[in-house]
Amino acid sequence: MINPINMEVMKSAVPKKGMYENVLRQFNEAADIVKLDAGIRKILMNTNNEILVNFPVKLDDGTVEVFKGYRVQHNNALGPYKGGLRYHPTVDIDAARALAIWMTWKSALVGLPYGGGKGGIQIDPNQYSNSELERITRRFTYALGDNIGPDIDIPAPDVNTNAKIMAWIADTYCSIKSPTVRQINMHVVTGKPVGSGGLVGRDRATGFGVVKNIKLWAALNKVDLKGKTFIVQGFGNVGYWASHFLALEGAKLIAVQDASATLYNKEGLDPEALNAHATQNKGQVQGFENASVLEAQDFFGIECDIIIPAALGNQITIENCHEIKAQVIAEGANGPTTIDAERELLSRGITIIPDILCNSGGVIGSYYEWLQNKRSENWKLDTVLEMIADKLETAFQHMLEKSEEYKVNWRVGAYAVALTKLEQTYKERGVFP
Repeated sequence: MINPINMEVMKSAVPKKGMYENVLRQFNEAADIVKLDAGIRKILMNTNNEILVNFPVKLDDGTVEVFKGYRVQHNNALGPYKGGLRYHPTVDIDAARALAIWMTWKSALVGLPYGGGKGGIQIDPNQYSNSELERITRRFTYALGDNIGPDIDIPAPDVNTNAKIMAWIADTYCSIKSPTVRQINMHVVTGKPVGSGGLVGRDRATGFGVVKNIKLWAALNKVDLKGKTFIVQGFGNVGYWASHFLALEGAKLIAVQDASATLYNKEGLDPEALNAHATQNKGQVQGFENASVLEAQDFFGIECDIIIPAALGNQITIENCHEIKAQVIAEGANGPTTIDAERELLSRGITIIPDILCNSGGVIGSYYEWLQNKRSENWKLDTVLEMIADKLETAFQHMLEKSEEYKVNWRVGAYAVALTKLEQTYKERGVFP
């Protein structure tokens, strides 16, 4: 068996349920408010391409298993499709559609020359050895073929995928190209190991961006983060780095939840010690000392100032949102809050920093990795984080402006920024033929 990749999965999660419906409802609400052109609205409501591949892989015991993989390409009006690949049992066409659409809005919001794509394999990676996972990844890459490419569609890590998997994809993709063009195709994926063309800081970009948005919220509301308490759902890459950076601001992590356990300590949990424990414990927080264990359903009711849902979608629902006591929810995951729950939370004065802005540090970091590869350059960590922070500050301000212009909440304001930008692009370019 492999050493499992950090599992940002909740036992009670059913992330695909309603996700596609949610994203369409969000889109339609924003489209109504900005009076989006009817023709452009039809275009943006549909995906450009939906790719499903069934591919065989020989396992370690000699048996053959057929796997199902997806890649949905929503829109490329602003540039190549961009978005993660996740390995999870809930991956299906509807989930991939929803996530691809969110990526389109996210890229437009933060000013990147990308469209939206998403996909993955319907698989639990913990059930396979490292060598099996490599063969599955390489065979999936081969099956996708020319549907991906450095100027066509650029995958990145997502739930249960990491830099190693991105390196396998890049190597496989380049290996099936002519030797004369192999090296210039390394940026077919982002989130690669630094030694294989990756960007210094890409590993922490999403978590860094979550905390940057929290700091912008705090500055806007004159809130001192020092001494504030926060809880994190999902302690994979995003959850850990968000905890790391927020702790540097003087805030205190008091609870963490993942698939293995819900841990609580009102005196605080050390993110670095917890991460070290999880790294040695198959990516799980279970068994961490100096913490009490709570029931999973009690997590969102914990008294705290900040909640960071950094696992999967549909975690904060109409059934549990009434328990939330925090001032702000910073959406590290995609679609963690259902529409009905959001309506209830906003009515209670709880701020939600929407996912398409809050977790966009990852795609911004991916953009700079892609650009670094194109330029054959190598940038320093401080430079990378400064560039990510700059784009987030600009997008945050644009969201505030649209929210004020239309007198709407931040999510609708963020959508308004993205839809307005896409509408302008289509009106300038026209629709072929």
